[in-house]
Amino acid sequence: MPRTAQHRNASAERLRWPSVLALVALLAGCATGQRPAATSGPTPPASSDRDGVEARPPSGLESVPDAEPKLEPIRVGGPNKPYESMGQTYVPITQDKPFAERGLASWYGRKFHGRRTASGETYDMYAMTAAHPTLPIPSYARVRNPANGREVVVRINDRGPFHSTRIVDLSYTAALKLGVLRGVTPVELERITQDDIRTGAWRRGAPADPAPAAPAIRTAAAAAEPMVATLTATPPVATSVATAPSGAMPLAEDAPRSLSAAAPGFWVQLGAFRQRDGADGFHRRVASEADWLAPLLAVFRDALLFRLQAGPYASRDEARSVAERVREALQLVPVIVERR
Repeated sequence: MPRTAQHRNASAERLRWPSVLALVALLAGCATGQRPAATSGPTPPASSDRDGVEARPPSGLESVPDAEPKLEPIRVGGPNKPYESMGQTYVPITQDKPFAERGLASWYGRKFHGRRTASGETYDMYAMTAAHPTLPIPSYARVRNPANGREVVVRINDRGPFHSTRIVDLSYTAALKLGVLRGVTPVELERITQDDIRTGAWRRGAPADPAPAAPAIRTAAAAAEPMVATLTATPPVATSVATAPSGAMPLAEDAPRSLSAAAPGFWVQLGAFRQRDGADGFHRRVASEADWLAPLLAVFRDALLFRLQAGPYASRDEARSVAERVREALQLVPVIVERR
């Protein structure tokens, strides 16, 4: 073959390979696609059809206890300020009020495991937590699967899901216990208020506290004057904490008085509990941190609740003065109860 022909063939060969390689790269790019552009606001958790569980999840997740609600102040700003995500504006709830809704639940797992949540905490897919678009952070909610009757209590510490028909993104363990791992599932959600936590009414079967109550820790609304309740029923029989179960912590020297009945007058209620041990433990804490109040404390059983109260006081003004002192000393929001 003439040298010029060989030269032309070699040149054509050199030009052909870059074109082939470019075509291969283009096809590969079309196959894998690109990540969607980020939106403003919290990163939306992945739903079950895009996320998954680790290859070897821990055993015994079905026995992980539900989140235990505790009184936590609703944060101002931060994760509770209005935000935008995926073109939608969300305004979080910042008041302690009931909230319930029905819709679809999804869950998120390994894709976000170990990353920061909207609350600043680290997401643990094996803890009993959930994400909600507008519930206060932090707060607690009961989620029920009506298809099987299962219920879980979760701590809301993240934002999402950002989907028109979904109302909550559950952690992997919460979804497992609720039976919603196979995909989005209809659920019923109900917020547990701070008043529910204070009275213990959030527990299934617990009686509601008949006396109006305020959250047991200071919040932005705690500056209002103490609430006043009037009890006209037969005075409840008081129980002395001196009869605490064997093995309990030693009582303070100024143990609550053993009274046969609550005397008429105004009482300052510091807490109400379903279990006697809770009232006893709270009494010990109050007596140790406010020894000036210890001689006035008494535990009463009333409507299946154990109430820790201080009194009686002859006037509402006197009780209000003590309530304000308790508020400042113990960071509690007491209730003034009038017994007739």
